[in-house]
Amino acid sequence: MSYTYEYPRPAVSVDTAVFRKSGTTLDLLLIRRGNEPYKGQFALPGGFVDMDETVEEAARRELMEECNIDCAGLQQFKAYSTIDRDPRQRTIGIVFYYVSESEHEFDGFKAGDDAAEAEFVNVGEIGNLAFDHNIVLKDLLKHIGYEK
Repeated sequence: MSYTYEYPRPAVSVDTAVFRKSGTTLDLLLIRRGNEPYKGQFALPGGFVDMDETVEEAARRELMEECNIDCAGLQQFKAYSTIDRDPRQRTIGIVFYYVSESEHEFDGFKAGDDAAEAEFVNVGEIGNLAFDHNIVLKDLLKHIGYEK
């Protein structure tokens, strides 16, 4: 199929926030970016939506490629469309999330694809994230009723 448009169109990306509760603590799965932009910085797992998949399929694919996690319980949260949220191009991002009540649900995760590392980080210890992911995290924590 050929796509030819007179005017530029934005790209669509997905980001996934996988939380894991352990007692009174809450951890978030982050990847360390292996490529620019923001190479070496923590970010939410995610990437661009392919032409032949839904945003739900893209979120699950990206989580599997970057962290070796298959999470059927992802829920769509919100779209983010700040003009400069991705320095590579105009990108609209759709965020998905999942909250696990089991500290061992995702044992065996590992970094893959363009993620240099993957790890669960306590939300109280998360510093500056790539892209607009600190804004996303703040919104998500409010949504799930967690106070840092």
